Amino acid sequence: MTNPHVLVVDDEADIRALIQDILSDEGYGVTVAGNAEEARVERTATKFDLVLLDIWMPGTDGITLLREWSESGDLNCPVVIMSGHGTVDTAVEATRLGAFDFVEKPLSLAKLLRTVEAALESAGKQSRAARNLLPSLLAPVGRSQLMQALRERVQQYARHEGSVLLSGEPGTGRGAFARYMHALSRRADEPLTSLTAASITDSNLEVQLLGREQGSEVTAGFVERAGNGTLVIDELSDLSDAAQKVLLGVIEDGRFTRVGGNTPVALKARVVATVSGDYESLLDAGKLRRDLVSNLSVLSLRVPPLRDYSEDVPELLTYYVDKLVDAEGLTFRRFSVAAQNRLRNYPWPDNVRELKNLVRRLLLTGSSDDIALDEVEAEISAATPVDEPLVKQDLLSLPLREAREHFERSYLQQQLVLCDGKVGQLAKRVGMERTHLYRKLRSLGVDFKSVGSDD
Repeated sequence: MTNPHVLVVDDEADIRALIQDILSDEGYGVTVAGNAEEARVERTATKFDLVLLDIWMPGTDGITLLREWSESGDLNCPVVIMSGHGTVDTAVEATRLGAFDFVEKPLSLAKLLRTVEAALESAGKQSRAARNLLPSLLAPVGRSQLMQALRERVQQYARHEGSVLLSGEPGTGRGAFARYMHALSRRADEPLTSLTAASITDSNLEVQLLGREQGSEVTAGFVERAGNGTLVIDELSDLSDAAQKVLLGVIEDGRFTRVGGNTPVALKARVVATVSGDYESLLDAGKLRRDLVSNLSVLSLRVPPLRDYSEDVPELLTYYVDKLVDAEGLTFRRFSVAAQNRLRNYPWPDNVRELKNLVRRLLLTGSSDDIALDEVEAEISAATPVDEPLVKQDLLSLPLREAREHFERSYLQQQLVLCDGKVGQLAKRVGMERTHLYRKLRSLGVDFKSVGSDD
């Protein structure tokens, strides 16, 4: 079956190239046109399954071209209108002339692909390309080198069958990477079963994990419900030692027996677990079993905090605005350039989860079309506790003197730990005269005596 062929009509070359790359990667045939005349020529020569048509073009605009096709009876495929300056009147007129949908610029990748899919389905043109859209819709957002490398790593892991350990701070989107991996794998048509580790209680952990047999009645546990799909264990360290031991036995044996049963059941699911980024300290503290972590980390992936790829913050803001407007019916608003720049320099202590919640609050509470800098400042002013590590503190919210003191205090405290509390070593390490360093430590309230003894 031939994949759908899409005509992209837009006077901006970079927009044409971007859409062509996106749709080509999804398996669609793509032809581009820079104006109405080129579009007429292409439609005369080729039968298209969908047209993506920009409204604002020099010469003949998109609405005029759409009216031309509609009135001549030549509108033989769905048309999706694109515009960076859309109005209700324009959308109504485009719909009256036969347009399938109306999408705003800057284009959201997820929204664009969803709209293309829906338009092709409406015309009975669904193909294998359409069936492959799910992984793209689930792909974690970001164009930074870091996020591109992470997506490539997940794509590699999706082709394998080994267990996976996803580590990272809470809120970084570890679960999103697990869903993306599942959608790319050969198990994509099988169940994706999520187990919140904190929900497993010691009183009936075996029943919850392994299931139960009572005569002819069988109750499946989490492991069995995953079937041939993927079992995602959310926050491994929240499992008690007893639950970790049961899970270890299942993974090592490749089978389990339901409570009250006698017949072994094969483990068919792939196991993916998330764990905090500092899980080595949990191993040392005995809160995590090393043998379990070893079995689960056949493949491992560290999901970075948002502050490590802050250049993607503007794209993430746009993505969540589109998503929340679509999913929850919230009022569309745009982040001003100043607001975007401020949030690029915010440390995001709760990571992507915090960003999504911030967007939701601003869409719910604001009234103007644009989200201004002062609205953002009001939302994040008290978001970061003072006892957070320096990298998670929002120093830009403080006056210069206070921000400098925060930095110096955190910097010297961490350096002092590295020097085992020895001020003499610290003076050499930071390049300060020892007497001056003593005064600085006292003025900042750094208790060097509690860290270790001086040399």
